[in-house]
Amino acid sequence: MDSKSIRDLFEDVRKKKISPDQAVARLRHMPFEDLDFAKVDHHRALRAGMPEVIFGEGKTPAQVAGIFKRLSQHGGNILATRATPEQFRAVRKQVRQAEYRELARAIVLQKDRAKQGKGTIAVVSAGTSDIPVAEEAVVTAEVMGNDVQHLYDVGVAGIHRLLANRHTLADARVVIVCAGMEGALPSVVGGLVGVPVIAVPTSIGYGAAFGGLAALLGMMNSCASNVSVVNINNGFGAGYVASLINRLP
Repeated sequence: MDSKSIRDLFEDVRKKKISPDQAVARLRHMPFEDLDFAKVDHHRALRAGMPEVIFGEGKTPAQVAGIFKRLSQHGGNILATRATPEQFRAVRKQVRQAEYRELARAIVLQKDRAKQGKGTIAVVSAGTSDIPVAEEAVVTAEVMGNDVQHLYDVGVAGIHRLLANRHTLADARVVIVCAGMEGALPSVVGGLVGVPVIAVPTSIGYGAAFGGLAALLGMMNSCASNVSVVNINNGFGAGYVASLINRLP
């Protein structure tokens, strides 16, 4: 725990925002808290500006709820990705303010709605089937304090739908583009804007799409120089990186 954080903690005690016992408990659990099944990183927000994010896939409802509760006790916004309704029900028993974003499969606790981003993040999906991945990016960017605009079902098979909404792209500081099939849309968007484009290949497509591999390779070979690529279906990673870019001066 750095010196500024300790000073802030003492200031909270002085102003009676927390009790001395609560302050001691927080110090005791720095830099991480061992729950046996997980070591919860309470220093992540100090280091990276965002509390540790819970990856729900493969965890039991009790494990997700336990981690979520501990993180919520230390303040800040909390996000659990790839979460199931069963995991959400377990979390709600511990943290009543938690919300479930069904399309994104995310559990969210948003205590702080202050904007930290300098501009707008645009999230674009090629097709309706790509929306769940796009929504994961939207939720991540929102929890990290950004204004987000989304533009869905504007793939290259009907390029006029994208061009009719160029104002959304023009106003963005960062653009996230989610696409499956052959993954062509990020290159098109990259040619229309002068800002970073984060491409997200999705696993949508027929057999030769190989579960998103075709889109991934197509995006990595993009002829648009402002396009970078995250892993298949990684809407969270795209939203996180876009948020870091949007915080830059």
